[in-house]
Amino acid sequence: MEDNPPGHELADRMALTQPAQVRALAHPLRTTILQLLLERAASVTELASALDRPKSTVAHHVAVLVRADLLRVVSTRRVRAVEERLYGRTARLFYVAPQGSSGEEMPRDFNDFEVAAAESGPAFERGELWGFVRHARIAPEQASAFWQRMSELVDDFDRLPRSGETTYGFAVGIYPTDHPRLPPPT
Repeated sequence: MEDNPPGHELADRMALTQPAQVRALAHPLRTTILQLLLERAASVTELASALDRPKSTVAHHVAVLVRADLLRVVSTRRVRAVEERLYGRTARLFYVAPQGSSGEEMPRDFNDFEVAAAESGPAFERGELWGFVRHARIAPEQASAFWQRMSELVDDFDRLPRSGETTYGFAVGIYPTDHPRLPPPT
């Protein structure tokens, strides 16, 4: 977050170790709120305006994120006769731990590609979508090493200053498939 109020230390990374934390990320509106708060701390009123949603709806989703320790109040300000809270992320990057803190199995994260497919449709229609799908028959260790490199690229993308007029989506993933393969040479 570029606008980091004094006394608000933003962790670089935070492992999600509670099922409620992963479930909190499962709603697209909550992930959008988290993305907006990468730019700066904001009030429910500002978030509702940016999202074109009722304040009550946004306040509910902010409360879910606060209970999951993904957001916190980073400052307050007086607006007329009301004390308005500004919310900020607790970490720049959240990731799902393979196992919860009490040993329980963690819920699955939402399908990022489903979100990307829905968001990218209009860009595809306008000829503004850049994308690749590639397939390679490799060992699981190679897939893991490649994913680590992609994670670093995602980290670079997340750290870009929020300064342009257009918001770009960036989707990356690696997954096993049933893609056809040639028989061994004879």
